[in-house]
Amino acid sequence: YCDQVIELGKLGKSRWAIASILEITPSNLMNWEAAHDDFRAALQIARQDALAYWELLAENHLIETPGAPKLNTGLWSRSMAARFPNEYRENSKVEVSGNNGGAIQVDVIHDFAQELMSDLLAARQADAESSDK
Repeated sequence: YCDQVIELGKLGKSRWAIASILEITPSNLMNWEAAHDDFRAALQIARQDALAYWELLAENHLIETPGAPKLNTGLWSRSMAARFPNEYRENSKVEVSGNNGGAIQVDVIHDFAQELMSDLLAARQADAESSDK
């Protein structure tokens, strides 16, 4: 299986795809990895080769049409963010505040109608229980 795992990695296959092709479950793959040093090494090589496969594919398709000057900016941006997350990852932060940067005002609405209904139902239930005795 080790040679097959490495070859699948060279084709860009993920751990899940490798497990599927080997006709085993992902948990079995993890069990074999834990139990067999050579299998664990094969999976590490396969991961490295799979990453190289996808990086080369992205590099070869950064230009929308071969020979054209137009960069596929979406692919470039995602590739750079994945490769260099500290420099290129887009981070967004949302802060919420009230008027003039103050605290958020929360209004509590007291529903007197609901309270009245609850009181009436409780009184009716109490009357029914007292008449049953």
